[in-house]
Amino acid sequence: MVQAVSSRDHAPRILNHLAYELDSGIAERASIGVIVLASDQTLEHEFRQMLDLPGVGFYESRIYCDSIVTPESLSAMEPKIGPNAALILPGMPLDVIAFGCTSASMIIGEARVFEKIQRARPGVKCTTPITAAFAAFDALGAKRIAILTPYREDVNQKVRQYVEARGYDVRAIGSFNEEDDNRAARIAPGFIQTAAIELGRQPDVDMVFVSCTSLRLAEIATEIEAEIGKPVSSSNHALAWHCLRLAGVEDVQPGFGKLFTLSLHS
Repeated sequence: MVQAVSSRDHAPRILNHLAYELDSGIAERASIGVIVLASDQTLEHEFRQMLDLPGVGFYESRIYCDSIVTPESLSAMEPKIGPNAALILPGMPLDVIAFGCTSASMIIGEARVFEKIQRARPGVKCTTPITAAFAAFDALGAKRIAILTPYREDVNQKVRQYVEARGYDVRAIGSFNEEDDNRAARIAPGFIQTAAIELGRQPDVDMVFVSCTSLRLAEIATEIEAEIGKPVSSSNHALAWHCLRLAGVEDVQPGFGKLFTLSLHS
């Protein structure tokens, strides 16, 4: 009769100091950090599509926020920005850090957001969805903007005022008037497409900007542009493009619309 031998009767072979070499890692060309809202269901999904390029890595932390979007709830994120920037690959260099909230970037102010990030990560390049939107407007040569949002009216007015203060002309605003970010993320893309087309057909509009990282646009951008004959972008769409360009990645990706064929405006 064969007696079973317990593995505990035999010490495992220990192979120490195995040979290895280091390569450049996943982010050989660009390392991008993103501070994502705790309530956001969309940004990472769209970034995985638009940043799916050889040698490009993106890494994120989640910042606490109230899912009900009000000027007060947006302002409350300000003291958390720096600590969340510090959580993204501590001790490792990043090319860019993006703060992933459009409306909070306007309520808090881009300069203040950048100050918070760079205090935690000195020297890193910074962007926000509205910073990226302005860069996109300039790259596309657009001055007369139609904006689509999910926000309630008081937030919409702050968006319009902020954009116009930067010298752009907001010719139309459309809104789903949904203040709950959990619900905004579930607005079906077909309705976003229909609304964007309606806004883009206005004769005095140069382009459509879909404001809010919760709204899905990446997969339908080219369809909308083909319908209206004008460029379209969104918070995530412009932010991903801006992160790539700030990091020196100039790959042309026409599948995501006109913006992804352009460099930053000099």
